[in-house]
Amino acid sequence: MKKIKRDGTIVVLAHAVVVWLHGSAHEKLGVDTFAWLGNSFIYVVIIAAPIMAMILLWTRLQRIGIWLLLGSMLGSLLFGGYNHFIAITPDHVAHLPAGEAQTLFIATAVLLGIVEIWGGWITWRALREESAT
Repeated sequence: MKKIKRDGTIVVLAHAVVVWLHGSAHEKLGVDTFAWLGNSFIYVVIIAAPIMAMILLWTRLQRIGIWLLLGSMLGSLLFGGYNHFIAITPDHVAHLPAGEAQTLFIATAVLLGIVEIWGGWITWRALREESAT
């Protein structure tokens, strides 16, 4: 289970960087489409939960950290997938307002999905390895 500490930390740090870049693109394009509930989800599930999970991975509460990381990555993936690629809103990659940050927005929306799938995969793998022992 030592590998999950390293891999989980790498995925959380990668996720944090991409989230920060994506937030920057949101700001530059003026895309602010979420009410308090959507913003609460972003701050709790997409930003805070992975960081808390990463911390827990390095403690005796590692199993809780693995489940929290899995839940946050899947929740983030569903939220981002819906808002960036399905729902027709200013947050959709094909309906962005004009601006220089469109490429950054689209690239980071795709990267978020990739990192979140990666995070789900490493946590699933860790849970399978744990159940096999």
